Amino acid sequence: MQNQNKSLTKGLLILKSIMNSSKPLTANFLCQTHDIDKSTMSRLITTLVNEGFIEYVENSKEIILSDIMNNISQIEARDKIVEKTRTLLDEIFYLTQECSYIGILEKDAVLYLNQVDKSNRVLKTKDSIGLHAPLHANAFGKVLLAYENVDLKTLDLKKYTANTITTVTRLKKEIEEVKQRGYAIGFEEYEFGLFSIAVPYFNNKKEFVGTVGISGLSARVNKEKSHELGKKIFDLVNPVI
Repeated sequence: MQNQNKSLTKGLLILKSIMNSSKPLTANFLCQTHDIDKSTMSRLITTLVNEGFIEYVENSKEIILSDIMNNISQIEARDKIVEKTRTLLDEIFYLTQECSYIGILEKDAVLYLNQVDKSNRVLKTKDSIGLHAPLHANAFGKVLLAYENVDLKTLDLKKYTANTITTVTRLKKEIEEVKQRGYAIGFEEYEFGLFSIAVPYFNNKKEFVGTVGISGLSARVNKEKSHELGKKIFDLVNPVI
C-alpha cells in the first residue's frame, strides 16, 4: 500500500507539472525536475496516458494535457472567476440599477459567465449565462478586443442593426477609444432597444481576466448617460489607491 501511495504521489506531481506548464513537456524534463528514474517515469506516464489524463503531441515525445483535463481545468478557472466577481456584480447593479455581467473570450465571441439583476421590474433582461455574443456588436466584446489577442480580419462583422460596426477600420478606431477612456459602449448595435456598457476586469496580479458591465433598455439610458455610467463603473472596478 505504501508503494502504491508513493506512485500516486509521483503521478500527481507529474500531472501538476504538465497542468502548470504553458508549453509541452518531455519525459526527460520531468525526470530531472522530480528526480525520478526513467523506468519509473515511463510507467507513470503510460498510466496517465492510458487513463486519459495526458497525451503525446502528434509524432513527438512532447506531453500535454488531454482534452478532458483541459476542460476540467477550464471549468474550474471559470468557476473561480464567477466566485471572485460575485460581489463586484452586485455592486455594479446597485450603482447603476441595471443588469450586470461578467464576460470572457471564447472562440472569437463573448461568453457570459454570470449576471445579476435584483430589480423589481416586470420586464427583466433575459438570462444570458452561458450564451455567446459577437465581439464587434456590443460593449463587452469591444473590451475583449481591446485587451485580448484577436485578429480582427478573421471576424465575421455581421450587420445586426443600422448601428453595427461592419468594417475593420472603424472597429480599430473604436478599440483605440476603449483603451483611451477605459470603457466601451454598445448602443443598439446588436439588438434594437438595447444598450451595453463594459470595462476591463483585472485580477490581483494585474492580469486581464475578462469584462464586466451592464446591459439594458436604451429607453432608460441614452448615449450621454452611457458615458456617465461608463466612468462610474470604471472607477468602481478600478479604484484609485
